[in-house]
Formats: sequence, C-alpha cells, structure tokens
Amino acid sequence: MATLFGRGTWPEVRRIGAILRQETIGGALLLAGAVIALVWANSPWSSAYESLRELRVGPAAWHLDLPLAGWAADGLLAIFFFVAGLELKREFVAGDLRDPRRAVVPVAAAVGGVVVPALLYTAVNFGTGGGARGWAIPTATDIAFALAVLAVIGRHLPTSLRTFLLTLAVVDDLLAIVIIAVFYTSSLSVLPLLGALLPLAAFAVLVQRRIRSWWLLLPLAAATWVLVHESGVHATVAGVLLALTVPVVRSEHAGGPGAGPGLAEHFEHRFRPLSAGFAVPVFALLSAGVTIGGVGGLMTALTDRVAVGIVAGLILGKVVGITLATWLVARFTRADLDEGLAWTDVFGLALLGGIGFTVSLLIGELAFGVGTERDDRVKVAVLTGSLVAALLATVVLRLRNRTYRRIEEAESVDADDNGIPDVYETAEDDRR
Repeated sequence: MATLFGRGTWPEVRRIGAILRQETIGGALLLAGAVIALVWANSPWSSAYESLRELRVGPAAWHLDLPLAGWAADGLLAIFFFVAGLELKREFVAGDLRDPRRAVVPVAAAVGGVVVPALLYTAVNFGTGGGARGWAIPTATDIAFALAVLAVIGRHLPTSLRTFLLTLAVVDDLLAIVIIAVFYTSSLSVLPLLGALLPLAAFAVLVQRRIRSWWLLLPLAAATWVLVHESGVHATVAGVLLALTVPVVRSEHAGGPGAGPGLAEHFEHRFRPLSAGFAVPVFALLSAGVTIGGVGGLMTALTDRVAVGIVAGLILGKVVGITLATWLVARFTRADLDEGLAWTDVFGLALLGGIGFTVSLLIGELAFGVGTERDDRVKVAVLTGSLVAALLATVVLRLRNRTYRRIEEAESVDADDNGIPDVYETAEDDRR
C-alpha cells in the first residue's frame, strides 16, 4: 500500500506502473478484456462465465453482498472515476480549462457530443416506452480507448489534438457522472448521503494538508464509497467527489517551485496503473460478455430500436454534435480553434468521440438492468458502434497523420522563394 500513497516503491513495481501509464497499453488491456468476455460468453463454457459474473461476495449486513459484476461496476469504476476526477481538476486549476477562452471550445464540443447523441437516440426510440430510458448510453466517450487509438495512429499529429480530445473526454465524463447521479438514481436515502459528507470532509482536510498516509486516507475513502453506495446514488460518484478535494497546486511550504508535483498529480501517477491495468479491464471482462447467437442473433440485436439509437448516436450523433458545437463556438464567439488544428482534424476527433465503451456499458446496465435482453442488445450496439467509430477515425486521422509527417519532413528541406516549404504551404491551405 505504501506504493499507492507514499514515496516508497520497488523497481519492478515502478517499471510495471510506467508501462501501464502508457495509453496504448491501457487501451490494449481494455480491448483484451472485452474480447475475452465475448469469446467466453459465446463458447461452450458460457455458463462458467455467467456463474463468475453472478458470484456474490461481501458483507450482507452492509448491503455489500454484491455479484462480481456489481463490484466491477460500483467499486472498480470508482477508481476509474477517481483518476478521471483528478485529471478534470488538474485541467480546471492548472490546465487548458483554466483559461476560459481556450477551454470554451473543447467544453462546448463535449456538451454537443452529449446533447446530439441523446436527442438522436430519443428520436429513434420515441414511443417505445421503456426503450427511451437508455437515452444517455451513446453520450459517453471512453477516455482510455480513444486516447489509445489516437496514440497508435497519430504519432505525427499535433499535440493540441490530444489535448483537445483529453479535455473533451474529461468534461464528457463529468457530464456522465452528473447524468448518472441525477437520472439513474432510482431511490435516494438522505441519511447515508449526508453521512458520507463526514468521511469526505475528513479526507479533504487531510489532503489539503498534503498528508499521504494510506492508513488514514484509504479508510476514509472506503467509508465515503460505502455510504454513497448505501444512499442509492451510484457509488462511482464517490470517486469523483474524493478526487475534487485533492489539491492541484504545490504547497507553499513544500520548498518552492522545485518541490515536486502537486498532490493531485501524485495520486494520478499512483492510481492510473491500477485503473488502466486492473479496474477498467476487469470491468470490461465482467460486463462485455454477451451471447450473440451467430450472424442471425447479431442482426436481430442490431435491428432493435434501442441498438439502432445507440449505434446512430455513437457514430452520427457524436460527429454532428462535436463538430457543430466546435464550429458554432469558433464562429460566433471570440474563442478560436487551436491554430495547429484543421477542421478535418476536428472531424476525425469527433469520430474518436464515438468510442463509448466503459461508461456506455455502465449506463446501459443502470438503464435496463444487468443480464436483461435489452442489456444484451445494448452491449452488442455499444461494441459495434465503438468499433465502427474507431475504424472510421483511424481512416481519417491516418490521412491527417501523413499530412503532418510531410510537414515535418518539409521543415528539413530548402524553402521555396517565399521561404516556406511547399508541403507546409499546402498544409496551411488545407487548414484554411
């Protein structure tokens, strides 16, 4: 435990942690978990998969005798949202979201990427009764998956594109948490929710004093999680609340500017390997398994209106919402698109926004229940929509990657009469 909160570590743990912090590794583990789940659920050993998902562990007296699938959704994803919350706060305090003029474009893109898919899904499922309850499923963007795809296909793409995607996805996650807390809380117990404020406040006091002792912080974090879970609010909200209490700026008494990273960056550095290397892949393993039933079963699932709404929301809704919101803000406000980006880049990024794996699966379970027929169709639709979005984004951004690679190569050759390399001039024309 000392390696999570404290300074001490071991060389091997350090090496593994560094590997797991790489976006490509986290995305690969997430994909591996999903593939294993799908293969297992459609194999002769599918009953063993279901038995594993339904295995109950935990103290019944605290209402925590949950199936393993429930522990993955409520417990492990709380770690994922804790890391996302730390990232969000760092963006607001010390990152791009600190400057309103720089923040407004990706924030507006995130809002557009939530509203338009929700509206499109609702239009497709209008009049279907319970089907409309899944309106929020296509609104989420999977940070780990999207950044992993971008890292693999875009080595020459500008860093501003990654920053734009990261900011968009983090704000997207914040909106998803608000949606889960407000719209997918079926029953609310006020006393446990008020009780959660006590350990949360104690945790906040300790971290504000830059205390990292795991034996103090972990019990308070666990108590906050248990009480939020008991209140009826989805327990992942506890992860975000805890993260937002962690200070980003270095302590003034820590020795000046060279004193090292702030506590939020320290915790993010410690917990990201746990989130990317264990929490999210295990959630994928226990959530993505669905019996497809061959080509006929796949077609039946994808022609269901719930599935059609999800796929349309992820592929079409995300592209329209993100691109349109970005254009409107750039057109009618003083905010500008980063000078290093072209509108084709934004289009490719909007396609990446349609990778809605982790949180989309979670919202699907909350909307329709775990293991129901509609939940199975949600999984098929989310997997299909995310895969198609990733493939389309790969095509567009690979083309852009070649353009930026030519720009880099052109910078090393002689300029033309204007002093500007021909390829660079072409790329500038493309941006305009």
